[in-house]
Amino acid sequence: MRLAILVTNTDQSSFAERHPKDAEKFTDLIRLVRPNWQLSAFQVHMGEFPDDLERFDGAMITGSPTSTRAGLPWIEQLLELIRGMERRKQPLFGACFGHQACALALGGKVSANPQGWVHGLVGNTLAGKSDWTGDLPGSFALYGSHCEHVSKLPERAVEMALSSGLNAGFRIDGHLWTSQHHPEMSHEFISALTGEMCDTLGQKAHDKALESLTKQADQAEFAECIARFFEQATELNASQGGA
Repeated sequence: MRLAILVTNTDQSSFAERHPKDAEKFTDLIRLVRPNWQLSAFQVHMGEFPDDLERFDGAMITGSPTSTRAGLPWIEQLLELIRGMERRKQPLFGACFGHQACALALGGKVSANPQGWVHGLVGNTLAGKSDWTGDLPGSFALYGSHCEHVSKLPERAVEMALSSGLNAGFRIDGHLWTSQHHPEMSHEFISALTGEMCDTLGQKAHDKALESLTKQADQAEFAECIARFFEQATELNASQGGA
């Protein structure tokens, strides 16, 4: 399996320089369960897009501190890339920014989160079943950090997860799947990020995040689901004569 990692993270702070970059985090996530898969990263936030995405079996879109609603040229190019993948039914997984970008590109809506910042270990409820989430518990936890959310799903989207009553993931058929949260983040990273974002979060949200981090995310279980998603999606696409 060969996957493209479409990196959207614009953080160039000294904090970011001291920690693993998103390309490394997503590579580690996949190799946790599929060590032989090939992964290639593209810094799409810097205008670096794949020349031919169809030579990959699928793609993953990372998170970013930049809003999907910012209207930047690279975001508009990414949204068009998502639409192209949707037309080809090419397998695509989006996390956080990637989740919101998929929704926005395909007719959904992204809005400010009415609950403010969501940060730390976040509980999720599985809202829909699929071939690739069969072994995922009905309630699972992932690390998260966002202040916007998908407030309207694309027309053909099926809700897959809820968190505090809000959408936390969706799918379109078997070729597109998203999560509002960050399966790639390690406990060490989210702990350091929580300290870094103390002023941004505010004391109440910061303290709540610290309390949540006494437990760890269901990372390995979710990584297995991502791998199974790409496996079934590529088989389905091949049987239908897609990309």
